[in-house]
Amino acid sequence: MSVLLEVIATTVADARLAAQAGADRLELVTAMGEGGLTPSIGLIEAVVNAVSIPVNVIVRPHSRSFVYDADDHALMLHDVRAVKAAGANGVVIGMLNVDGEIDREQLARAIDAADGLAVTFHRAFDEVRDQQKALDVLLGFNAVTNVLTSGGQPSVLDAEATIRALVRQAAGSHCTVLAGAGLTVDAVAGFVSRTQVQAVHFGSGVRVGGNGLAPIDIDKVAQVRALLNA
Repeated sequence: MSVLLEVIATTVADARLAAQAGADRLELVTAMGEGGLTPSIGLIEAVVNAVSIPVNVIVRPHSRSFVYDADDHALMLHDVRAVKAAGANGVVIGMLNVDGEIDREQLARAIDAADGLAVTFHRAFDEVRDQQKALDVLLGFNAVTNVLTSGGQPSVLDAEATIRALVRQAAGSHCTVLAGAGLTVDAVAGFVSRTQVQAVHFGSGVRVGGNGLAPIDIDKVAQVRALLNA
């Protein structure tokens, strides 16, 4: 079984190129320089219409922190419903409490609002106090189908042992460990074979010049696809 390839898209052109080159799924964001914020409804609809692969949309109202107040949370629920109405495959979301744990109550409400959409818990996971405990919390939510993580490091390439352990912990469950942040074309094959991850997430690593704000490099996406199929 080949490893799933998810690519970040920030424009319709990105989405088309990534899909053409063999990405399995898109994560649609705006403001990549801030780690990804909720894109406009117009962009979501345009991307869903432009590609035939699944489009997961980040719902993140600001980049200040992953601890949200009541207004932030109301806004996120509204956006989750809008993402569903726009025809996306899933939402990418995450929220913590002040103790550095997953905010179960807010997550449960977001899952309700998602109403059957796939839910990825994003890299807020990398700021929890205890990743093993946090993964157990996520495994308790059937709707959470992916957890996007760099193993708590700025680059996932520096967290192979952690990723390996998380993959083992999630094995056989409904939740896939989606490894991302810092992956490169050159490093991906070795990383996958050593960690046994079933899904990888690329942003800057498949962009022109490795720059997060540059367009998708179709050749890099195709290279990663070929390496994952090998």
